[in-house]
Amino acid sequence: MDTRALGWLTTSDPTKAISQCVDNYLRMHKMESPLLLSMDLRRSPAEQDMALISFYKQPNVEWGRPLNSRLEGDTAIGQGVTRFFFSTCIEKLKSGFCIHFANANVTRLFEGEPGHLVPSASHFLVESDMFMVAGRMVGHSFLHGGPCLAGLSPAIVHVLLGGSPETATVTLEDCPDLDIRETIRLLEGESTLSEKDAGSVQELAYAWDLPSLTEKNRRWIFEKLLIHAVIGRVTRQIKQFRRGLKETSMWTMLTQRPDTVALLLPKEGGANISPEVLLQRIIWPCEDDDDDADYSVDTRCRMTGYLQQFIVNATPTELTNLVKFWTGWEILPMRPSVEVVMGRYPTASTCFETLRIPGHYKDYKSFESDIQACICSCQTGFGLV
Repeated sequence: MDTRALGWLTTSDPTKAISQCVDNYLRMHKMESPLLLSMDLRRSPAEQDMALISFYKQPNVEWGRPLNSRLEGDTAIGQGVTRFFFSTCIEKLKSGFCIHFANANVTRLFEGEPGHLVPSASHFLVESDMFMVAGRMVGHSFLHGGPCLAGLSPAIVHVLLGGSPETATVTLEDCPDLDIRETIRLLEGESTLSEKDAGSVQELAYAWDLPSLTEKNRRWIFEKLLIHAVIGRVTRQIKQFRRGLKETSMWTMLTQRPDTVALLLPKEGGANISPEVLLQRIIWPCEDDDDDADYSVDTRCRMTGYLQQFIVNATPTELTNLVKFWTGWEILPMRPSVEVVMGRYPTASTCFETLRIPGHYKDYKSFESDIQACICSCQTGFGLV
C-alpha cells in the first residue's frame, strides 16, 4: 500500500493532514472523465441557482473526479471559474437560493444568527433532498480547496458528528424561530409566570408531546423545549446533510481527525481575512518593471498606496469581497499580485490571482468608489461593474 495514502492520519499538523487527504483522494480519480459544471450568467438568478442545484442533485456521482467549469456569458476561463462556483455555492447555503420552494422568494437551507446556523425545519426541503445537495456542495468544495461552511451552531456540529442531542450544548441563540425562542425564554430564572405566559409555554409543550408544566419540572421542560427547537425538529435534515458529506472524503477527515473539525466547520468569523496578513502577502509592482510598465514609478506608487489605504480601512466584508474579486473565492492566496495598467476600472485575472488597477486615478475618493463597485460585482461574475 502507498504510505502516502495514510500519511494524513499520522501527521501532527491538521492543515497538512487535510491537504494530504485531499491530494490522495483526487489522485485516485484523476484519470476518470471530468465532471462539467456550467452556469449561464445571462439567465435569471433563479435559473442560475437551479443550474447549481441540478448539478449537485445528480445521483451516483464520484465527486473526486476532475472538474471542468464553464461560465457562459463571461470571458473568464480556468481555475478562477471553479473558484467562483464554490464560493457561490457556500454563500448560497448561508444566504439562500433564489428559487421559489414552498412559496418563498428566497429559500434558505440554514437559518438563524451568525454563528448559530441550524438547518431549516422545512419538510419540503427534506423531501426535495436539498440537504443532500448541501452536503455534496460542502464536501466538493473541500476537495478543491474551496471555502468552508462557517457559522453552524456548535450543537448541530455535535449531533452531525454522531453526538447525542442530550449531550449537546444548546443555547437560546441557537433557536432560529424568534417567537419560539421568546416562549422558551420565559422559563429562564425562577420568577413566577403570569397566566398568559404559562399558557404560552404549556401550548408549546403540548405541541411537542411534553407533559404539563409544574414548578418541579420547569428546568427540565426548558431543556427539552430548547433541544427540540434546535435539534429535534431537524434530525432528518442533519442525517441528510451527513449523507451528502459521506459521498466525499471530507466525512472521513472529520471523523478520523477530530482536530480538523474546527478548520472544516469553523465558527463564524473564524476565517476573517486580516489586513496585515493580506498586505504582507501581496506581490507589488517593482522598479525593475520600468521597461514594460504602462505608467511611471510615481504613478504606480500612488495607485498601490490607494490600494493599501483601502485594505487597511476596509471592513471584514469588504476585505472578503476584495479577495473574492481578486482570486475567485474568499480564501487568501499565498502570493496575490498587483499590476498598474491602462484601463477604466479595476479588473482581476482570478486564475493568476492578479489584480489590475488603472493608473488614471488622481485622488483616493475616486479610486475607492470604483473599487467598491468592482468588488460588489464578485457575485455576478468577473470583470462586471
